[in-house]
Amino acid sequence: MNSSFSSSDPLIDEQASLWAARLDGSVLSESDKARLDAWLAEDPAHRTALSSFCQFSADLEQQLPLLEGIMDTPADNHPQATARPRPWLRLPTLAGVALCTAAVVALALWHRSPADQTGEFSSPSAHRQDVSLADGSHIELNAGTSLSVDLKRAERHLKLASGEAFFEVTKDPTRPFIVETPAGTVRVTGTRFNVRVTEAAGLQVTVDAGSVQVRPETGQEAESIVSLTPRDQFTGDRHGFSTRSLTPGELTDLLAWREGAVVFAGTPLREALACFARYHGRTFAAGAGAGDLRVGGRFGLDDPDAFLSALEQVLPVKIDRRADGSVQVDLRANP
Repeated sequence: MNSSFSSSDPLIDEQASLWAARLDGSVLSESDKARLDAWLAEDPAHRTALSSFCQFSADLEQQLPLLEGIMDTPADNHPQATARPRPWLRLPTLAGVALCTAAVVALALWHRSPADQTGEFSSPSAHRQDVSLADGSHIELNAGTSLSVDLKRAERHLKLASGEAFFEVTKDPTRPFIVETPAGTVRVTGTRFNVRVTEAAGLQVTVDAGSVQVRPETGQEAESIVSLTPRDQFTGDRHGFSTRSLTPGELTDLLAWREGAVVFAGTPLREALACFARYHGRTFAAGAGAGDLRVGGRFGLDDPDAFLSALEQVLPVKIDRRADGSVQVDLRANP
């Protein structure tokens, strides 16, 4: 085999090997295909590394059927030698080639690059960011979010200091995936879930698929562990917590931020303005009386002016757009 699967970046090698193993051993879903395309587009080195690992896999598949015969044949320079069976080298059929390929790639990476991954990620105001981890997990960061990553061979530990993130975790029962926040921790082995942390509302965890365990930070010695399943939502802070089950529509609306949108359904105006304030890192305030008005509809997070213009059309309010970028919304005076 002449394949070389070594780049200058161990993280790229590790990600490329995981994609190569998945391409060799299974059919990618549409979401996986989109994620692979995005990863390849990030850096020309990604495509080069993936090509090398795929070639390595192809070369290995050609050589494996010959391996058993080679190992069981006496060496040419020892004519009296007797071949000894080596059951651990025998492959019953070629059906195991894909699995063996993935195992060899993983074994090579185990020795040649660290399994650890550490890093700090943050998304600025009015911008979202996608993060791909070395274990194959994927994270989407909402605007104004700070996240630290510390992957070890025994545990995957992340800290979400503030903001909102959607996690799609690669299943690995031997390496729990833990998200630590100021208001509690979330523990999974493989699932999809959303976490939002704010100073005012505390911790909100919403499960899209799989199961999640939440340990609220209550300040008490005997802390509860709350188990969540699809469409369950946990909301809590140091004063207490609650859970509820969302409808499919409510779950879709909650995750609309991943598409750059926000959905309000009879939401107090002060809360709607706070959503735009968090996203843009600016002040959007409501005066006395105006904050209690209710607003509904789907709006683009990247276009606050369109939202404000809609408010003026459907609610009795006036908008004061100030030079410093802040916005004040007050009740319109009666004529």
